[in-house]
Amino acid sequence: MESDPAGLRESVREAYSRAASNPGEKHPFPVGTEFALSLGYPREMLDTIPRKAIEGFAGVSNVSVFATLPAGSRVVDLGCGSGLDSLIAAQRVGPTGRIAGIDFSEAMLDRASSSVRELGLANVIVVRSAAENLPLADASVDCALVNGIFNLNPFRSQIFCELARILKPGGTVFGAELVLHSPLQETSRAGSANWFS
Repeated sequence: MESDPAGLRESVREAYSRAASNPGEKHPFPVGTEFALSLGYPREMLDTIPRKAIEGFAGVSNVSVFATLPAGSRVVDLGCGSGLDSLIAAQRVGPTGRIAGIDFSEAMLDRASSSVRELGLANVIVVRSAAENLPLADASVDCALVNGIFNLNPFRSQIFCELARILKPGGTVFGAELVLHSPLQETSRAGSANWFS
């Protein structure tokens, strides 16, 4: 798979789209409310979010909770998935702030869009785009949230360049990712099913 970056990304997109369409099924990664709670999202915060956004959640940390998000900030949620971090960020920056949730899975974005409509949020948009080619102007955002996309996207260098391009001078990236403490065994690295190798 390493020799086919586009194929790898498409496999990941398909897996995340399946999780969005059927979050109750078994997936190669955890999803949902109990998983979000295990990562430290406060229950009282989750209680303010539509179930659609939480059921499809598949991040690796509670990045929107620990990030510094001043009122009025312009925030991009890169790899927004079902929208959990975007919705929390919208609450934190208030009505004068702006959130752009960006993801490559239409099924995930359907969940995010539905939740934005349910909450009547005028300060959140969700957009389908590749992380390495963002539809945002140079120096247009104060903060980027990135919750677990780097292991799953072979175009990491381009993503970092895009983040640097869209951030205002002095802007901040709050990211979270899974990190191995030791190399995977060869049997764990073989095959296209393991995108974390």
